[in-house]
Amino acid sequence: MSENTPAEVPSTALGPIRTLAVRIPDGLRAQLDVIAQLNDRSVTEEIRIALETWVETSKSDPKVLARAETVRAEIEREAKTKQSAIEAIFGGTSGAKTPRAKSGPA
Repeated sequence: MSENTPAEVPSTALGPIRTLAVRIPDGLRAQLDVIAQLNDRSVTEEIRIALETWVETSKSDPKVLARAETVRAEIEREAKTKQSAIEAIFGGTSGAKTPRAKSGPA
């Protein structure tokens, strides 16, 4: 594998493929077209590789990691609030009560 050829990631590893439309200036698109041609890849493949690289870089960015911890704490607080609300409505931690059968003449 050469320096310009990233390790292949099976499409199933990250889930199904979805389309993403991105608006970019003509100049950037022209540069992207040239880079794709030089690397003998499609523009789509170049964009996917660039995004994968950016995501991997972001995973180790201290600012992103700090923000992720803040967001995680917010999510956990919201989840606890909602759990408390459900318990207040339905009682206990077993979830919703089973509906009772109606009594009376059949």
